[in-house]
Amino acid sequence: MSSRATLWRALFALVVVATSLWVTLTQPPRLGLDLRGGTRIVLETRDSPTVRADSAATDRTMEVLRQRVDALGVSEPSLARSGERRIVVELPGVQDPREAAEAIGRTAQLTFHEVREATAGPEKAPAKDGSRVLPDPDVPGSFLNLAPPALTGEGVKDAEAVLDSQSGRGWLVDLSFRGGGEEWARLTGEAACAPAGDPARRVAIVLDDAIVSAPGMESSVACGSGITGGSTQITGSFSAAEARDLAALVKGGALPVPVTAVEQSVVGPTLGADAIRASAMAAVIGLICTGLFIIAVYRLVGALATVALALYGLISYAAIVAMGATLTLPGLAGFVLAIGIAVDANVLVFERAREEYLLGPSRTALRKSERSGDLRRPLRIGFEKAWSAITDSHVTTLIAAGLLFVFAIGPVKGFGVTLAVGVLASLISAMVITRLLADWAVARTAVRRRPALTGLTEKGRVRKWLERRPPRLMRHRRRWLGVCLGLLMLALGGIGVRGLEFGVEFTGGRQVLYAAERPVDADAARAAVSEAGFPRAVVQTTGERGITVRTGELSNQQQEEIRSSLGEVAGKVTVERDEKIGPSLGDELRTHALIALAVAVAAQLVYLTVRFRWTFAAAAVAAMVQDVLLVVGLFAWLGKPVDSVFLAALLTVVGYSVNDTVVVLDRLRELRRVSPRGQWPELADRAIAQTLPRTVNTGMGALFVLIALAFLGGDSLADFSVALLAGVVAGIASTVFTAMPLAVGLQHRWPDRPRTRADRPRDRSGTGAVV
Repeated sequence: MSSRATLWRALFALVVVATSLWVTLTQPPRLGLDLRGGTRIVLETRDSPTVRADSAATDRTMEVLRQRVDALGVSEPSLARSGERRIVVELPGVQDPREAAEAIGRTAQLTFHEVREATAGPEKAPAKDGSRVLPDPDVPGSFLNLAPPALTGEGVKDAEAVLDSQSGRGWLVDLSFRGGGEEWARLTGEAACAPAGDPARRVAIVLDDAIVSAPGMESSVACGSGITGGSTQITGSFSAAEARDLAALVKGGALPVPVTAVEQSVVGPTLGADAIRASAMAAVIGLICTGLFIIAVYRLVGALATVALALYGLISYAAIVAMGATLTLPGLAGFVLAIGIAVDANVLVFERAREEYLLGPSRTALRKSERSGDLRRPLRIGFEKAWSAITDSHVTTLIAAGLLFVFAIGPVKGFGVTLAVGVLASLISAMVITRLLADWAVARTAVRRRPALTGLTEKGRVRKWLERRPPRLMRHRRRWLGVCLGLLMLALGGIGVRGLEFGVEFTGGRQVLYAAERPVDADAARAAVSEAGFPRAVVQTTGERGITVRTGELSNQQQEEIRSSLGEVAGKVTVERDEKIGPSLGDELRTHALIALAVAVAAQLVYLTVRFRWTFAAAAVAAMVQDVLLVVGLFAWLGKPVDSVFLAALLTVVGYSVNDTVVVLDRLRELRRVSPRGQWPELADRAIAQTLPRTVNTGMGALFVLIALAFLGGDSLADFSVALLAGVVAGIASTVFTAMPLAVGLQHRWPDRPRTRADRPRDRSGTGAVV
């Protein structure tokens, strides 16, 4: 049975690795705009006097926008509906959002009108039947009184920008009408019946309440027959860009409902390329350091786990590519961070195998093949016993990743996707690939003769130190809780005294990151922005040549004025990142963030209550809430921005904190089953001592990756890494000094019924412990 299971594991691993390699070599990744550069615009549909902006109207609007975007010639554009009223438009390579936003966001109500008369001013009020008085584009200071629309843009079949070099009219727009242009022929035929020089001989072409062209009928146009052939031209001294944009608007048609831009972000191509290089470098360095560390600790099986970790990276990357998921900057961070999570499963197994080997064969009679020099049995039991803790810790992380995907908006969703994929891939890496490699290695004769090569026959420095000085932490549990309470008060004091520096995503407004040609100090940059007319703008310098400007409402034209003003003191200035969030969307994002954190706490409490007793669950959740507040308080004292990337870090801290606590609680539960009448403080101290080597080794693996991200990830990932570094350290400490004292105190206050030896399930592994 064991050999058959091994064979199936080997076949499964071979298929997964081969498929992952094929996907990696044949399919390119789908990069988000924050990695490849471009413009992202979120449009929100609004009710019109006649049409409600429901999901159906939003879908029709999106199709019109798709035609306009296609006409702009953007490579690989993306349009998707988000919710009932929002449309997300991504335009790779577009660095100037002004023309794109104006082209795709205009309502483009194209109408054709009969001209009634010319007037000197708009004093004649338009009738309620749709007639209007608009300025004459050909005669400055004159106005045209127009009849109700005789033809709308829906009757236009096609529009194309062409250059008329023969007659010298320059750029114009050729229109062709549906159904042979009967309505156009009737309209022009009626106009041709007016005498020469009469304004009624003209036909007005109106776009968004402005006359773009009002051509007069030539003498060759017969009265009553009009212009046949189903086509006409719009002239108006257009530039090439203006003619193409107008053709795109007309061809796309009118939007069913008005739209408003509630979010706009621009990322320069160099910033995305730098982020990719930095994240890739951090991943490589973090993986190398983590691999060297576990090799030093676990020797041969550590080396095999490093191979499995490399294959984990291949599997998770291929899964993201195969799913068609968009790889974003937070997603890269999630991909790198998941390496630390993948280490955890291997460390749990190896520490369990060490314990089983060090117990020796004294408790049970073993077969000849299971003598102390043979590591196959300890390794098998190690995988079996670690499964419970691995399952619980991975599920808690998956809960956090799922909440990110549900509640987050924009690139942070990518973090949730890559984190979830990484967690699942780590299960395959540790429980299948590492097990196959380790089983094969320990079955070799050379390894069986020298089992010390595996690194599983020695206790390790942390375990030896714990044996010399057994921890008695629970004797002073009230003291530890007091210290933790003091740190918590310090964090809350930072939140109350300093307040939180919410990013534009949560407050609304605009934040632009400029790259200057030469270094400039913050005072000079602030003065330049103030001279541009924005004395209240928050101006900060980042690095040697980076300038961040944060304001409230800011138009694209005003942003250009700020850039020009900065150019006078810093040389050539380019936009590296531009984020614009409407106030309504900022309120919504802030609400979603609070909901995500609240649901995360509730979900963890429910899951842990099901898996453990409610006292354990309450202690774990209390420690997790403490970790979150400590990280938030740290950012308050440091004055760092709280944005959507910080939200991703917080939810990751939630998963990691509970992950670490669950491992210790799982061991405490097991010890309680073995010693049902044991004292809770003693059992808690033993659980901490037995799991501390795993905590140290796993924590070191995560810290290697996060430190690499902090130093190599650049400004985009620096705050993210700081939040996670603080969260990892706080999570390790809170497990020992908050969760365990609370669990012991709650058990004393609400004790459960002690289980007798008859109540306990039989131990089939021969170790005397229940799996």
